Amino acid sequence: MLDHFAAIALEAGEVILEVYARADLGERAKADGSPVTEADAAAEAVILERLAEVWPDIPVIAEEAVCAGQVPEIRHRFFLVDPLDGTAEFVRRSGEFTVNIALVEDGRPTAGLVYLPTTGEIFRGDARGAARAVHARSGMSAWTAIRARSAPEAGLTVIASRRSGGDRLADYLDRFKVAETVRASSSLKLCRIAEGVADLYPRFGRTMAWDIAAGHAVLRAAGGEVWTLDGRPMSYEPDRVPGEDAFANPDFVASGAFDPADLVRDGGAS
Repeated sequence: MLDHFAAIALEAGEVILEVYARADLGERAKADGSPVTEADAAAEAVILERLAEVWPDIPVIAEEAVCAGQVPEIRHRFFLVDPLDGTAEFVRRSGEFTVNIALVEDGRPTAGLVYLPTTGEIFRGDARGAARAVHARSGMSAWTAIRARSAPEAGLTVIASRRSGGDRLADYLDRFKVAETVRASSSLKLCRIAEGVADLYPRFGRTMAWDIAAGHAVLRAAGGEVWTLDGRPMSYEPDRVPGEDAFANPDFVASGAFDPADLVRDGGAS
């Protein structure tokens, strides 16, 4: 499955980079005020077509289709797709945007792939483990296994969103020994924890299931986890947040190979 995901993501990435090279990205605002571009729609069309060719019986929850009111009936097994996570960074031309494809089974992300078109980095994960490769014009590098790390004694490397956080993030981090905080965008943050270069990603504020499911699958396969703030592993059934859209996420924290609650209980607070 992940080989198919990689081929699909690479094709979508080509479409995204074609739009990225233009002066006019076709940007407009969606109903919720967030940006969308021609690349979002074009990449999603590629992904939906290719997934349907291989797995016609598995429904797909995809960001732009859902925004257009196209929500298939789902049961225990479905795909979650974000064709261009980090559209705001795409518009700013920062390079930090990703293609995300995940399989969800019984509420849990069991396979996922994240692709960064500007760098060629690809992260994948399933029950066999997590791995990273780099795609370039000369071809694909070999897949290298990655693993999330245990909490460093010297303090955590926190990876936070570039454009969110505020007092809630600061208050949350006060409970831990933090060595440094770095900023990044898109599902890249989850992948950095999966490869063991960051430890904690707390997120306060609105996100959607398709924003994190693929990165969550990679992180789980690498030995990490995404937790709700009450200490439960994140699940992806619809209607998890009362009063919100069906696929809205609750606030969460992603971690390496440890339970964040253990650090607080064991004297990890600064």
